[in-house]
Amino acid sequence: MLITRYAHNPILTKNDVPYPVATVHNAAVVKHNGKYIMIFRSHKLNGRSILGLAESDDGYQFKVSSTPFMMPATHGMFKEYEEYGIEDPRIVFIEGEYIITYSAYSKHGVRIGLAKTKDFKSVERFSFITQADYRNVVIFPEKINGLYVRLDRPHSEISPWSIWISYSPDLKYWGKSKLIMKPQQYHWDEMKIGPGAPPIKTPDGWLNIYHGVFPTMDGCVYRLGVALHDLDDPSKIIAVGDEWILQPEEVYEITGYVHNVVFTCGAVPEDDGNVKIYWGAADKVMCVGTAELEGLVNHCLNNPRKPL
Repeated sequence: MLITRYAHNPILTKNDVPYPVATVHNAAVVKHNGKYIMIFRSHKLNGRSILGLAESDDGYQFKVSSTPFMMPATHGMFKEYEEYGIEDPRIVFIEGEYIITYSAYSKHGVRIGLAKTKDFKSVERFSFITQADYRNVVIFPEKINGLYVRLDRPHSEISPWSIWISYSPDLKYWGKSKLIMKPQQYHWDEMKIGPGAPPIKTPDGWLNIYHGVFPTMDGCVYRLGVALHDLDDPSKIIAVGDEWILQPEEVYEITGYVHNVVFTCGAVPEDDGNVKIYWGAADKVMCVGTAELEGLVNHCLNNPRKPL
């Protein structure tokens, strides 16, 4: 077993939130000043999504702030494109500030917004960094060859639900886009794949924990897998683990708002060589588990498959 579930999962539910929500899921997590900061997605009781904030000393027991962290914008250029809600954040710390990417839904489709914060007490929307229809944008936690780097997943029926890479000099304008990884036919991720947690730097490469979707007669199943990217050229994938590392097995993962889902937006590497991986279960609650980074890397290297 590569990932050991925390014995007291789920770690956060709607009952832990001091304002009315129907779900708590798909959360980004980082360490800030020795504390774990979680930015989680919740459905309001009208079905639209907002982002809340929770803090923890140990990464397991979280306390939710009394008010939401981000609500859909009500003025300015962001208002029109966030009308239907904001979802699925990812966070990285780079060059002295925290960068948050999130999905913004509106009548125009889904775009990715980018916001910044230094203290999680205030947040500044910076830019929309994609056109419609993009999801699952994760930014590498350092510049590579002088450029910011991101992974994303555009929606395309020509090359369905694959992972791309793009580069930027300033976090606002992105280009040099390239498709680097596709679903594998009749595998656990054959329907679509997408970046999950921001990549983690290891001596062997950038570890990318991604999600994959398999269609069944009873609906889709969301699982987690891992890929390893070259440190100097992350468009080059060294290996993709052939087998999943986590699938829905517990009751809270199998039954919920959307059945049979484990979906990660955040992972925190620790000093002891382990990593805490956080996932939304059945689009309803938040969970956490631990894994050895070296074990995840070896999972890619020892039983790989081709990325394309």
